[in-house]
Amino acid sequence: MSLPVFAVVGHPNKGKSSIVATLASDDSVEIGPEPGTTTRCRRYPMVVDGEELYALVDTPGFQRARRALHWMKQHETSADLHADVARRFLEAHRGQDSFPDECELLQPILDGAGILYVVDGSVPYGEEYEPEMEILRWTGRPSLGLINPIGPADHIESWRSALGQFFKVVRVFNAVAAEFQKRVDLIRAFGQLNEEWRARLDRVVVSLEGDRRRKRRLSARAAAEALVEMLAHRVERRLPSDADTAAARPAIEEEFREDLRRFEQRARDIVEQCYSHRRIERREEALQLLDEDLFAETTWLRFGLSRREIMATGAMGGAATGAIVDAHFGGASMLAGTLLGAGIGATVGWWTADRLVTVKILDLPLGGKRLVAGPTRNASFPHVVFNRARYHHFLVSHRTHATRGDLILTGDRAHPMPALDKEDRAALEGVFDRLRKRRGEPDIVGRLAEVIERVFDKDE
Repeated sequence: MSLPVFAVVGHPNKGKSSIVATLASDDSVEIGPEPGTTTRCRRYPMVVDGEELYALVDTPGFQRARRALHWMKQHETSADLHADVARRFLEAHRGQDSFPDECELLQPILDGAGILYVVDGSVPYGEEYEPEMEILRWTGRPSLGLINPIGPADHIESWRSALGQFFKVVRVFNAVAAEFQKRVDLIRAFGQLNEEWRARLDRVVVSLEGDRRRKRRLSARAAAEALVEMLAHRVERRLPSDADTAAARPAIEEEFREDLRRFEQRARDIVEQCYSHRRIERREEALQLLDEDLFAETTWLRFGLSRREIMATGAMGGAATGAIVDAHFGGASMLAGTLLGAGIGATVGWWTADRLVTVKILDLPLGGKRLVAGPTRNASFPHVVFNRARYHHFLVSHRTHATRGDLILTGDRAHPMPALDKEDRAALEGVFDRLRKRRGEPDIVGRLAEVIERVFDKDE
């Protein structure tokens, strides 16, 4: 079964390279606002688990389409020989200065690639595009018209009408904003171009969907491992007996905080690598709200819980404890255990809301002192970390490889995520409660990862 190859062609500066980057999941594709960024053909394979599923060829834009078509018409004999005339054009002008871009883009097509003709749906249709489409039609290769609105999509319908006269299949596809399912749908449309590709591309879709699930699972595992590590973390420092412990306290607290920042940053790196985003710039000013001090007030308010919600979180954990009491007494307590546990939990949540880390001072048997910072028992802290991880994953997993510039994460959440349902909130709090109370479980990371993966899946 032959490997599907698609040449992405069109007018200069209409988003061809952006289409290639998104469909190949490759952020190494060179993209620029100025015309002529792509001057030579370059092949980009789509690889999953070491297997090349299909390939895209980024091509330079048409420069002299009208003159090239004029040459072809001068050598035309009959419609059945159009492809032969296109080959003769390539042979006559390859390596010459007359039609370098036309020869470059026609080569992969005449070698057997399918055609993805890209136009910008934010600009009006014009007759200057017709020679390009006519040349592509002469090649006789399977072709698809792709409307990529770079700006406001004001001219979609006129483009759709025009492209429909030259191409069997026409699709609207925003390379920068296309969701994963939109990409999958486009690949299915490729199968309509050539019957020989259909079975192969059906298998491609299955592979891509499986790969998407794998990325969610690995990302959830990374988030869970970081969260468990952060909740269990402690820092120790030994001091002489006469040392000033008050003076040493700020340093050990800062070391503790810096370790937590490092754990979170490492998880973010893993998530971005899972989704093949290897060139994301993450400067402090660009990531001000997500990369700012984890313990700043704005972070807690925007990515964590309010005081009222902190009390509710504490109540949730306390109620779970109280429910055990009720169960022990066979319900004879008339839910008094649940209510009492909720009240205690709410109070603890309120009074521990601002305390992230406590430092213990212990005397050593042979002299000296030991300062121990952590682990944190703050009721809101795991929710803050989870919400930050969820928001980061949401933006990374929805970011196409055509997107350039910094990853922007804002407190107002311009990309809203669904609210957690009751089942997921309860499951998360159950795991957090076990972690806070240091209840040993064989695979607490795995349990937390399952819950996080379920949330990530619903965010899709």
